[in-house]
Amino acid sequence: MSFLTARKLKFQISEKAGEVSALLLRPEGARALLVFAHGAGAGMQHKFMEEVSQKLASRAIATLRYQFLYMEKGGKRPDSEALLTETVRAAVAVAKKHAGDLPLFAGGKSMGGRMTSLAAARAPLDSVRGLVFFGFPLHAPGKASAARGEHLTRVAAPMLFLQGSRDSLADLKLLKPLCSCLGKRAELFVIDGGDHSVHMLKSSGRSDEEVLEQVAEKTAAWIFRVSE
Repeated sequence: MSFLTARKLKFQISEKAGEVSALLLRPEGARALLVFAHGAGAGMQHKFMEEVSQKLASRAIATLRYQFLYMEKGGKRPDSEALLTETVRAAVAVAKKHAGDLPLFAGGKSMGGRMTSLAAARAPLDSVRGLVFFGFPLHAPGKASAARGEHLTRVAAPMLFLQGSRDSLADLKLLKPLCSCLGKRAELFVIDGGDHSVHMLKSSGRSDEEVLEQVAEKTAAWIFRVSE
């Protein structure tokens, strides 16, 4: 897989909040663009974010990764839900300017995916055709509950859930019924043996690299199908 260099960008969340950084990775012949938000504990340049973006690029999917404000400032405590969702909406707006005629999708890793869905539940994200969740954080570790997913019933767009079977933040006994309730809007792809970051145990006989290829392949295929 050839490594592509991302274009560095800045965009304004609002006059009050200020600017954050972003990385646009657009391969030649791109067929769609994914607005890709990071998780709570690591920013847009985290290894997972970089590897997934590169693997998607090799499958003709452009990505716009971006920072939430607290991460931009070097903080550890996430912003308020209102500011996080405002940032999602601002990122979608700037992505739309760079997408041209490319179909637009949005989502993210863990918290980034959930904030994207919360924003979409309040009002549709402009021109976004579907949402992609890389490890949806349905509940805190050891505190199984589907409450954090209740807003998904108000999301009109198609949704793809990419979830490890060992994910301590999403008990499949709760996530599967939730996805079933969402009907044809939701598709759940379970990575057997994967944790919240789809990390695999050595005993599985599968490498993280192999699994991330599978995740990227599934994501690209789903995006292309929804784009039709």
